[in-house]
Amino acid sequence: MSYIKTREEQSWIEEGGHIIGEILQYLGTLAVAGVSAYEIDREAESRIIQAGGRPSFKGYRSRRSDPPFPSTICASRNEEVVHGIATKTKILAQGDVFTIDIGMEYPVKSGLGRFGNGFFTDTALTVGVGSITPEAQLLLDRTYAALERGIAVARAGNTVASIGTAIETYITPFGYGIIRDLTGHGVGYLVHEEPSVPNYYNRSLEQIELRPGMVLAIEPMIALGSHEVETAADGWSISMVDKSLSAHFEHTIIVTDGDAIVATRRPGERKQK
Repeated sequence: MSYIKTREEQSWIEEGGHIIGEILQYLGTLAVAGVSAYEIDREAESRIIQAGGRPSFKGYRSRRSDPPFPSTICASRNEEVVHGIATKTKILAQGDVFTIDIGMEYPVKSGLGRFGNGFFTDTALTVGVGSITPEAQLLLDRTYAALERGIAVARAGNTVASIGTAIETYITPFGYGIIRDLTGHGVGYLVHEEPSVPNYYNRSLEQIELRPGMVLAIEPMIALGSHEVETAADGWSISMVDKSLSAHFEHTIIVTDGDAIVATRRPGERKQK
């Protein structure tokens, strides 16, 4: 069961989401040929701190035995789907597709939230570096459209399974691979909370009804080829086994009795139906 956030907590999540959405929109404009992922990462960290937040991915561990994640952003290029490390040697090239996944805890030192540093939001986008192939552009457009379809059914009275069904129903006719080993999740008090929100139908999730005040990170991860992924030797970067291009879009949303509140909606963003 996802933790239900109070109205006051929801308002802080909306405020933090608005800030991180603006930051992500700006970071997307920096993804040009010749720029390193590290440069974009430094700008991301600076802007989060200036806004009164804390990068929630940097230093993160899934388990104590894991190496801490070294970047502010997850910087994933081409066949990398998630958790790419923002290194100085990851130089963007014309024709790349580049995913920026970013999380923030906000507001720091406020006494709010579980750790006194506020609440977590999480959001991602994939952009083309310069001119990309029509096939790659369609993958990006359709992955984003799949996110909007998931958001559209994320309302009280539906179930968590409804979200995966909406995404899968839209994506399947295109023949793309829907990543099955990685899912969306609850968010707010922690970086990752229950429930898992897969991008495909999961019958067991019919038992989890969406309720007002649930906060979820919905994040379709889609590839041109197979759905199979592998983890790199760095312990973090997850890539497509067949090296096919992948795309990833994500928003933090708040469930209501009507349309979901998209906390991380970017200022220049437009819904795709």
